Amino acid sequence: MTTDAKPSSRERLLDAAATLTYREGVHIGVDALCKAAGVSKRSMYQLFESKDDLLAASLAEPSSAHVATLLPAADDDRSPRERILHVFERMESEAGAPDFQGCRYLVAQIELKDQSHPASQVAYRVKANLTAFFRSEAERGGASDPDLLARQLILVFDGASARAGIQADSLTGLIAPTVTTLLDTAGVR
Repeated sequence: MTTDAKPSSRERLLDAAATLTYREGVHIGVDALCKAAGVSKRSMYQLFESKDDLLAASLAEPSSAHVATLLPAADDDRSPRERILHVFERMESEAGAPDFQGCRYLVAQIELKDQSHPASQVAYRVKANLTAFFRSEAERGGASDPDLLARQLILVFDGASARAGIQADSLTGLIAPTVTTLLDTAGVR
């Protein structure tokens, strides 16, 4: 006999914050967050110092799962070129979902504008780690300028994510040739 444990108040708040801020934006009110989580405001403030801290935690908690979905496994033996392309294939797949609204970390940074906001700092770290992945793979693949290529790749990633997020463009058949051109130009194997 199995019993499903009810998620804790903290888990429900994190889930509500992640869902609502992605769908409605980071300026969603505390009342709406608490209502969606089925948690009182008092309980929320006992668990988190502020709404800002809740937003930061709601971005930090799923970031490892996001990275695991997006990046190839560390022991993946494909070439650096194929590992970079894997990221864009995953993003293209995610962008095809009907509820896709862009990269949640980029969206948070754009909406918050304040780089010192706790949620913006979490988003910045996630994006910096993705850029570092691109740089590392570019270097391993023999890129002529790994730093420049990493910056170009994150620009393509964020731009494609934003365009798909606002449903201005489909990434199918667009992103892979763009990234391939960058990789070819940089000499990545």
